[in-house]
Amino acid sequence: MRITKLLIAVAIFIVGTTSCNNSNKDMEITEDPVVSTFYFIRHAEKDRSDPENRDPELNQDGLGRAIKWAEVFDPIAIDVIYSTNYERTSMTAAPTSVKKNIDVKYYDPSSIDFEAFKIDNEGLNVLVVGHSNTTPNFVNKVLGIKKYNQMDDHDNSSLFIVRIIDGEATDIRLSMD
Repeated sequence: MRITKLLIAVAIFIVGTTSCNNSNKDMEITEDPVVSTFYFIRHAEKDRSDPENRDPELNQDGLGRAIKWAEVFDPIAIDVIYSTNYERTSMTAAPTSVKKNIDVKYYDPSSIDFEAFKIDNEGLNVLVVGHSNTTPNFVNKVLGIKKYNQMDDHDNSSLFIVRIIDGEATDIRLSMD
């Protein structure tokens, strides 16, 4: 039921941000707008049984959430999937990657050129899987403003959607829970 509500919210956001303003019907439109949509999630619940393990896999709840994310993204035409190169992020991206038949591209959040990233993915639908500190920062960089703070360490359900239409960004934060 909650996934259905999330899908409805995503659909409303997408339709709402792509609606044309037809108040001036005499205006001649010469070309279609360039629309880029970025979906940002944090990795699903990780195995916390060994506090010394810096690269844990997902726990059972996390595996379930990763599958739920694949269900959320199923009706969305994803063009590319990015993930940091950690077990928990790779495992979170995997069900969507398999379902969409898209290889995951790995990125390093400490060295990514955000402007080049936006240009390289212009006109695409992009899924980015990161961490509690990197995901909000990535969203802020794509938006061009500092809007979101680091996520709570137990927040594995937030979905940030950034849509850029002809250079103008809009955003929304949703939650699977």
